[in-house]
Amino acid sequence: MEDEKHIKDRLLADLHAQREKILAMGGRDRLQKRKEQGRLSARERIESLLDKDTFCEIGMFARNRGQAFGMDRIEIPADAAITGYGKIDGRKVYVFSQDFTSGGGTISEVHAQKLCRVIDAAMKDGCPIVGIFDSGGARIQDGVDALSGCGQMFYRNTMASGVVPQICAIIGPCAGASVYSPALMDFIFAVKNLSYAFITGPRVVEAVLGKEVSEEELGGAMVAQVKAGVVSRTEDSEHECLKAIKELLTYLPSSNREKPQQVDWGDCPNRTDSTLFEIVPASPSKPYDMHRMIHRVFDQRADGKDNYFELFPKFATNVITCFCRLNGWTVGVIANQPMSKAGCLDIDACDKASRFIRFCDAFNIPVVNLVDVPGYLPGSKQEWGGIIRHGAKMLYAYSEATVPKLTLTIRKAYGGSYLGMCSKDLGADSVLCWPTTELAVMGPEGAANIIFRKEIEKSPEPDKLLDEKIKEYRSIFANPYRAAWHLHIDDVIDPAETRPRLIRALEMALDKQQQRPVRKHGIMPV
Repeated sequence: MEDEKHIKDRLLADLHAQREKILAMGGRDRLQKRKEQGRLSARERIESLLDKDTFCEIGMFARNRGQAFGMDRIEIPADAAITGYGKIDGRKVYVFSQDFTSGGGTISEVHAQKLCRVIDAAMKDGCPIVGIFDSGGARIQDGVDALSGCGQMFYRNTMASGVVPQICAIIGPCAGASVYSPALMDFIFAVKNLSYAFITGPRVVEAVLGKEVSEEELGGAMVAQVKAGVVSRTEDSEHECLKAIKELLTYLPSSNREKPQQVDWGDCPNRTDSTLFEIVPASPSKPYDMHRMIHRVFDQRADGKDNYFELFPKFATNVITCFCRLNGWTVGVIANQPMSKAGCLDIDACDKASRFIRFCDAFNIPVVNLVDVPGYLPGSKQEWGGIIRHGAKMLYAYSEATVPKLTLTIRKAYGGSYLGMCSKDLGADSVLCWPTTELAVMGPEGAANIIFRKEIEKSPEPDKLLDEKIKEYRSIFANPYRAAWHLHIDDVIDPAETRPRLIRALEMALDKQQQRPVRKHGIMPV
């Protein structure tokens, strides 16, 4: 009869053998093929993301319950999903990584349950969740069970929204119904020439529409960012992608229960900049790069690296959305970019900004608005596309937000876009202006043509009179003082003092408390 020691040795040997088999994922040949393609395995991605030796795996021995089409005879290690928790820069995070070498990374009911469990745990523990998607979509052989699993993921993503940060990287294909899980998360990262995201792939497009299109053209990383506005950032390699995710997390709190940590980069809060005014041209129609303003005003790094983390840098480029620091505090910055569409607000810019505002509000991140906006982009394409509805999203998001909101108008803010960039009327806690600021219903040229139209039509020298009236209108409204008289702005400041004045305004509002009407939820004009 087998003695106790032999029984235990045999059980341990069996455990180690099973673990080794699962750790081998799809097998040596498939892993070698990925290596030759320059791709990381699902486990290597987790190792690259987390602090060394901190990963604790959950659900390693999970197996699919599917029986149809021979699935009962196929072993898919860990059911193609590696899940667990670890640390990034010493902070606990939950992670999952789909394994394309095992069953194409397809999603079964059990695979989905593994992902759901780490999301549930992240919510309970108040920790960020980072997911890496590399999957052919729902497992066809599992039928409705697979679709049910996807639905459970969508439900968890929705429940976690605004509770813990949800960040994902699509590094490989992400197709069919499963692509909605990343879409329900807060930020999506992708890698050039590796990432593909679409609901219906090229074969379906060709079969239904008779049109040939490549994966890259349909849903490649750059297409998904530049055209679709789905991807938040596209990086050149997997390592850069995972590094960018780690950098983003440094700006965020672990959950909505706390505020982001104050991080000292060594920049002086009282630093003034007498050359800041030189960035902005005197002419209200001449462009300049708003990134230069962001770099100079917000905390600068001692190592000289970029002091802002930009999101959607290649989508709706007329508005900049990024995270920065002010005296160590994380702030979300929304800025008009005069280099693109003159900084006008359009459909895509409004969508981009309103989502960013709502994220910041959910996670206790103050919002700083740098305003230089001539209005909403005109034209039938915008009107037919619903600029009224999309523009209303921004108004709603600003009005709903209860975090500190600071607005600095640098050069101009006309018409509805003056309101759309968070005026005092939409709840801005502090509104500052440079002396170059023009605040009016519209620009001087358009206003003079309307106000003095009849007078100009009757004049023997209409062009001359129009020029005079434009100057008259500009003399009245081409400054911030009329708005200051009526308390629409709090102060007109010397541009050199922009940084310290913003810091004071921020720290004054950090502990603000503001209640909203009791309701289940508002109805955003989506």
